[in-house]
Amino acid sequence: MQLTELAVQKVQDMARAQGLDGHGLRVMVVGGGCSGFTYDMDFESEEKSGDWVLDFHGLKVLVDPMSLTYLEGTKIDYVESFQFTGFHFENPNAAKTCGCGSSFSV
Repeated sequence: MQLTELAVQKVQDMARAQGLDGHGLRVMVVGGGCSGFTYDMDFESEEKSGDWVLDFHGLKVLVDPMSLTYLEGTKIDYVESFQFTGFHFENPNAAKTCGCGSSFSV
């Protein structure tokens, strides 16, 4: 899994704006969405037992073992366009994705 420098910068900007400097980013795969699984991200102050702790350009990223299985090889970028603004997941494990790109199946 990797985060682009732009994605890291956007996360750090959001953390500062919310007064959450020093928090890590939890990246998760959860059940739901129109294709079966969906991506989720949130700020986290502490790691949980079993978490993989990754560092991307100074940002601590926490991923539980189950989510890491689905996120292996995934690139997370931040995209700004006329059609979409937000975090974009390029997941090579996804067999299909929904039209909005926020859910997938394997």
